[in-house]
Amino acid sequence: MVAEREKILIIGGGFGGLEAAKKLASASVEITLIDRANHHLFQPLLYQVATAGLSSPAIAAPIRHIFRKQKNLDVVLGEVTAIDVKRRVVTVAEGREYRYDALIVASGATHSYFGHDDWAQYAPGLKTLDDALDIRRRILMAFECAERETDPALKQAWLNFAVIGGGPTGVEMAGTLAEIAYRTLQDEFRHIDLSLARVMLIEGSERILAAYPADLSAKAQSQLERLGVEVKTKHQVSAIDGDGISIGSAGERIAAKTVVWAAGVAASPLGQQLGVPLDRAGRVIVGDDLSIPGYPEVYVIGDLAASTGGDGKLVPGVSPAAKQMGRIAAANILLGFVDKPKLKFSYKDYGALATIGRRSAIAAIGKIKFSGFPAWLFWLFVHIYFLIGFRSRLMVLTDWAWAYWTYERHARIIIGTEKR
Repeated sequence: MVAEREKILIIGGGFGGLEAAKKLASASVEITLIDRANHHLFQPLLYQVATAGLSSPAIAAPIRHIFRKQKNLDVVLGEVTAIDVKRRVVTVAEGREYRYDALIVASGATHSYFGHDDWAQYAPGLKTLDDALDIRRRILMAFECAERETDPALKQAWLNFAVIGGGPTGVEMAGTLAEIAYRTLQDEFRHIDLSLARVMLIEGSERILAAYPADLSAKAQSQLERLGVEVKTKHQVSAIDGDGISIGSAGERIAAKTVVWAAGVAASPLGQQLGVPLDRAGRVIVGDDLSIPGYPEVYVIGDLAASTGGDGKLVPGVSPAAKQMGRIAAANILLGFVDKPKLKFSYKDYGALATIGRRSAIAAIGKIKFSGFPAWLFWLFVHIYFLIGFRSRLMVLTDWAWAYWTYERHARIIIGTEKR
């Protein structure tokens, strides 16, 4: 008789989930990868889809295609609704159950509106391709509505764009919006003066890019302002509706028909299904080996994991960390099957990058800090390198080269219906 192979279940086809699955490619196990989308998404460039710089296929790849040659892996398209760690069973939306001998939960994070979930309809966040296409539609429709509006006040409201949150996503979004308004669309409209467009970046803390060194944050703000972005720090948002936002303790009102939320994230609600301690952000507190208390066969990685990474500091929710976690979790699963000591996760920080706009970026690699055009070139080649597949790399490089020389963005197609 042939012994039944151990069953490994991976929830989530993001950076961590994919890395874990690849690490297990040569193991004598049965792997099932469950994701509610059929594609892996390169999230660092999602804002480029939202701002019409890239098309969706350039930053997404079908999961089945990625693993077409990995014979020990099966892909399931479905949304996980329940995890029973005592029975070792995961349930998807249709009611189907999947048993496991080892489980990796890599379901990522979602938007957090800090208790104001009603703001979501007016200020969408950016986590999925659906989000990106919705934001792209809102941005492009804003210019179309301004073109046909005859009331000067309403015309200006359509030309006002507010990005809430001064982290990397907010900074990248604001810088790109400024380029669209002041360069890309300059000769395409007849009844609006695009020099009147306002792109505002609203941040509640003292500076943007708070996770970066203070001098790089200052340089990023200076570069944004040169692009035409109005940076408002120490301004908390107190209200958002279909006509604009209110900020500051005095409730200053800004009329803005297009608002993008980049201020906060919350851990996937699947963490609550595990029945173990969570931190204040809803992340699962994991052990040194990335397993959860009481269930050494269950591992949590990526944005859902609260790990100190061996140095006492919370590991940031970035793709390099998720990939490193995926490799360690996969290795520990195999060690657990043969009762060998598990590996401790130690996060290796390869630095931080953020692009502000054309020829503008900041970079912190260890003790080395640089900004401007050299940082922008470095950012460009790093992102090209980590894209999945030669076709995606070629598409992105071609689109970026064309946009660099012409300022044109050919993914400006309005699709879908109004969601607000």
